Amino acid sequence: MAAVCWLLIHCLLFASSSAHNDFFTSIGQMTDLLFTEKDLVTSLKDYIRAEENKLEQIKKWADKLDVLSAAATQDPEGFLGHPVNAFKLMKRLNTEWAELESLVLTDMSDVFISNLTIQRQHFPNDDDQTGAAKALMRLQDTYQLDTNIISTGELPGHALTVDDCYDLGKVAYSEADYYHTELWMVQALKQLDEGETSSTVDAITILDYLSYSVYQQGELERALEFTRRLLELDPTHQRANGNLKYFEYQLAKQKKVEGREEGEEAEGRGQKGGTRGRPDDYLPERKKYEELCRGEGIRMTPRRQSRLFCRYYDNNRHPRYVIGPVKEEDEWDRPRIVRYHDIVSDKEMEKVKELAKPRLRRATVHDPQTGKLTTAHYRVSKSAWLGAYEHPVVDKINQRIEDITGLDVTTAEDLQVANYGVGGQYEPHFDFGRDDKSVSSLSTLQMSDVQAGGATVFTDVRAAVWPKKGTAVFWYNLYPSGEGDYRTRHAACPVLVGNKWVSNKWIHERGQEFRRRCGLQEMD
Repeated sequence: MAAVCWLLIHCLLFASSSAHNDFFTSIGQMTDLLFTEKDLVTSLKDYIRAEENKLEQIKKWADKLDVLSAAATQDPEGFLGHPVNAFKLMKRLNTEWAELESLVLTDMSDVFISNLTIQRQHFPNDDDQTGAAKALMRLQDTYQLDTNIISTGELPGHALTVDDCYDLGKVAYSEADYYHTELWMVQALKQLDEGETSSTVDAITILDYLSYSVYQQGELERALEFTRRLLELDPTHQRANGNLKYFEYQLAKQKKVEGREEGEEAEGRGQKGGTRGRPDDYLPERKKYEELCRGEGIRMTPRRQSRLFCRYYDNNRHPRYVIGPVKEEDEWDRPRIVRYHDIVSDKEMEKVKELAKPRLRRATVHDPQTGKLTTAHYRVSKSAWLGAYEHPVVDKINQRIEDITGLDVTTAEDLQVANYGVGGQYEPHFDFGRDDKSVSSLSTLQMSDVQAGGATVFTDVRAAVWPKKGTAVFWYNLYPSGEGDYRTRHAACPVLVGNKWVSNKWIHERGQEFRRRCGLQEMD
């Protein structure tokens, strides 16, 4: 059996890259889009200046002729009686007006359009926009954010317009997510009612979505209310008129069964009436996971907390650390999770990111049904793998991990560098296989700080570890017996604000026979 230690290095920063697919899954690569847009704005301004210069030339010519024509038409014969004036009239009409026509027909947009066409191949697509919209909703749910907080810019960033809120609602609607459809359509309507005038969408369209989304959640009275408001604005709206009759019929039917049991009462809500609130999903520990991400429900008693210490650690007087031991901090006791401070320098982190950025690809997971690697909505990040031979910095980091953990990294996996995207996350999972328990431990190098969110949480024991630049977090995924430690089920919480980079080192069990000996008891 192979065993792996996991060392996780979090590199949280702002960076750029050149890949142009799944942009929303990597903040680091999305930064390229900012520079692309900056170039396009510069090109657009050049085009505007060219058009302004063109119009200025035309205006000067028109002003000159306006003065000339005004004088000439007062005494046409006297004006043309001068041979120079007659010649200049012939010249103007024969050649100068033709030149003006050519100037007017000159397309000043060629350079801008050419630049836009070239850059468009690097633009995000519909999937990126949808992914970013879903990320906002995920952050909204995980951190219990009100739509108004996000929309008005109270969360650091720009405010959302009516059109933005409407588009978010449409994304939710396309996924049959009527809960979020309602939230964002209500916000769009609120901002429209407050006088926002730049919107291209009207209240009628928003109310149409709203009435249907609340109906789907079983709220007939509100659906009827929105429908009536819509018809006040557009009495001829065909669908709304049909819905009005249907909702009134269903509401009357519901009132007849109000005295019955809850099941009968629900039946009276209509054929498609649903339940209010977020729908249940595939993750049974969703509530616990999100609580931990918010820093709630962490299960550490004061007595246990008093037994967690910080210390200088030399790994049994390792020659590299006898004089300069590393700073070790206990993060959790059962299972034991430790953090090592000041493990990687800023220069080393920048080099690792520089090596990884061009090779970042959408992170994958193992599909138990097909046995193949595939992308998944519950893992939103991009990653790259760096071998020790690729650069001395990578080799030094690997050696440092071996020296600190006391484990042999020659059988370990390459250094994985990961960058999380918009609302980037990796939902609860095990690092060891259920059948092939080959990952013994994990070391995570944290290479930057995150302003908000991005914790690593352990859902079984209700623990949370927060990103801190330059540190390494370490834990064992397997017991010394080789059996999986199910207490290490963990997740990477969505990044609320910031850019999270991590480097992971999975150290396999194979090769550790004399460094971490097998325990006599199965769970030792």
